Amino acid sequence: MSLINWIKERLFCDLAIDLGTTNTLVYLKGKGIIVQEPSIVVVDKQTGKVEAVGSRAKQMLGKTPANVLAIKPMRDGVIADFEIAEKMLDYFIRKATNNRGFVLRPRIVIGIPTGITQVERRAVKDVAVRAKASEVYLVEQPMSASVGADLPISEPTGNMIVDVGGGTTDIAVISLSGIVINHSIRVAGNEMDEAIINYIKKKYNLLIGEKTAEQVKIQIGSAYPLSEPVTIDIKGRDLREGIPKTIVVDDQEIREALEDVITTILDAIRTALEKTPPEISADIIDRGIILTGGGSLLKNLDKRVREETQLPVFITEDPLTTVVLGAGKMLDDLDLLKKISLI
Repeated sequence: MSLINWIKERLFCDLAIDLGTTNTLVYLKGKGIIVQEPSIVVVDKQTGKVEAVGSRAKQMLGKTPANVLAIKPMRDGVIADFEIAEKMLDYFIRKATNNRGFVLRPRIVIGIPTGITQVERRAVKDVAVRAKASEVYLVEQPMSASVGADLPISEPTGNMIVDVGGGTTDIAVISLSGIVINHSIRVAGNEMDEAIINYIKKKYNLLIGEKTAEQVKIQIGSAYPLSEPVTIDIKGRDLREGIPKTIVVDDQEIREALEDVITTILDAIRTALEKTPPEISADIIDRGIILTGGGSLLKNLDKRVREETQLPVFITEDPLTTVVLGAGKMLDDLDLLKKISLI
């Protein structure tokens, strides 16, 4: 490596961040995705010291002693705990830049949900600035996901994208580098987990944790009947007897548990379609609906959306990284970034 390139690498560490409710991803310009970890921080309540962040913190979820608290600083796509969010972001930035002590502070692009308020935008920006960013650009997640999915957003063609994240589902129709229609609901992957917890509690009097519910969702959760029935063992605490217990549930039961959440997401998609101008609706008939975000990985969600809308439905190649990859691409196209970023 030449001296000039070495200096550039040390000084210029532009970053793209998908600051998600469930996971935070950090893209380092020229390197790709460096960080992909849960948005969780474990803090000692007495001293305020951060004990763990990200993957290590998630391993502690539901297993911490009374003096240690596991905190999710993001809720429904926005910052719920400003101080902890700042510590988490600072940790991820340092990890992404390998604690290299760079001289120039990084330029950062952050993907945010479409439905957040001006105050909430300001909070995201302030956290990034306090975490040592020199410039902060906020880009709506559907727009960033569209860039990450290589959609022709600059052309006079309608593109519909549905980003089912952890805290929000963002739906947008994009044309000529702008959002024509956007609709955001605070119902997504986390609500699916909560629905499973409530269903198991109500039907079996069994209390399970968030991690267990997430695993059940990943392994046998679906939005449309599977080709073959599957079952899973679920371990939790019997609420009547107060002792550990294991039950067996099948995919049909979990589908029933998720039905209200899935219906809410489908209603939001229909609402966006109803508001879409006729000429762009014609484009969507040809181009279909693009699904992305971790929630889109729910088995057969694409089939369910296809059945409900009678439109072609496609899932991006890697739904978990589409937003941050799009934000990363914008680091190489500052004209586009400045055009579509929010003030």
